[in-house]
Amino acid sequence: MGSMNIRQQARLKRKKRIRKKIYGTAERPRLSVFRSSRHIYAQIIDDTAGRTIVAASTVDQQAKEAPKFKNKVAAANFVGKIVGERALNQGIKKVVLDRNGFLYHGRVKSLSEGARKTGLVF
Repeated sequence: MGSMNIRQQARLKRKKRIRKKIYGTAERPRLSVFRSSRHIYAQIIDDTAGRTIVAASTVDQQAKEAPKFKNKVAAANFVGKIVGERALNQGIKKVVLDRNGFLYHGRVKSLSEGARKTGLVF
């Protein structure tokens, strides 16, 4: 892990530990969340087929057309609602949350709550 800072190393360590246990199937795909300093990204992935079924982020056209968000947590909640709606359109009701080594707090928590409000179960 060479020249990474300690926080990044800790996140990647948590990510490895989590991914050992979490696996997305066709019946219950994986909702993967990635959080950068500016944006948040969410994908619903079927690991058996190795493909992304649904994706949403703050970079999406739908999020850009929305009114300006008060803060990043509100933007994450909106992205959660978008990914939830898109998943339901694809016939996906149950998912497994993969927080990608990030703590379940702040933006990650807000995204998952937004997805739950639309009807996703995890």
